Amino acid sequence: MVFDPMYFLFLAPALLLSVWASFKTKSTFKKYSKVRTMNGMTGAQAAKAMLEQAGIRDVEIKPVPGRLSDHYNPVNKTLALSEPVYSIASIAAVGVACHEAGHAVQHATAYKPMWIRSILVKPASLGSTLGFYGMMFGLFLSSTGLFMAGVLLFCGLLAFQMVTLPVEFDASNRAKKLAVEYGIVSAQERQGMDKVLNAAALTYVAAAAASIMQLLYFLMRAGLLGGSRD
Repeated sequence: MVFDPMYFLFLAPALLLSVWASFKTKSTFKKYSKVRTMNGMTGAQAAKAMLEQAGIRDVEIKPVPGRLSDHYNPVNKTLALSEPVYSIASIAAVGVACHEAGHAVQHATAYKPMWIRSILVKPASLGSTLGFYGMMFGLFLSSTGLFMAGVLLFCGLLAFQMVTLPVEFDASNRAKKLAVEYGIVSAQERQGMDKVLNAAALTYVAAAAASIMQLLYFLMRAGLLGGSRD
């Protein structure tokens, strides 16, 4: 268990996808950060316009430090936009801002997967650490109870990541559709916006893939998935 080449063999595809997704997201955002919106609308203005058109007026839009640290907090109804998004009038900024506004629209319309994801936040937090170590030490100590406890905890993380996929894809789809419908971007500008959001979506797919492969590896090592425990 100190060094198992099979572990890296299992994780290699997901790790490569993760590296590619990260590169694609950053490079695409950088490219379209240089493309100014025709109407001169910044990320903050785009998010505000989308929310107002959707009839949502109780969400605070505020700037936060960092790069690609944008997020929507349903607890206090705050839409936080990073510095390269909040005050920049670019296709990339508007795309990201509208995506986050899409989460606010999900919240306002009681989108079920978003509600389920909120419930899974704490189990996911435990599963990301205790689950992994529970499986690892369960194998090392030949403790079936500890191993299965780790599996259950890790499944909490995996469940969160799987529910996150439709939540993120739906937010992007809402952003793409409503941005054009509300006149925030033109149909032509939406092509660049689509590329930015599609690249970002890959990061969530990569994260879920990595967790799935980790779980499959441990189940295989435990002899529960066509492998033999040694």
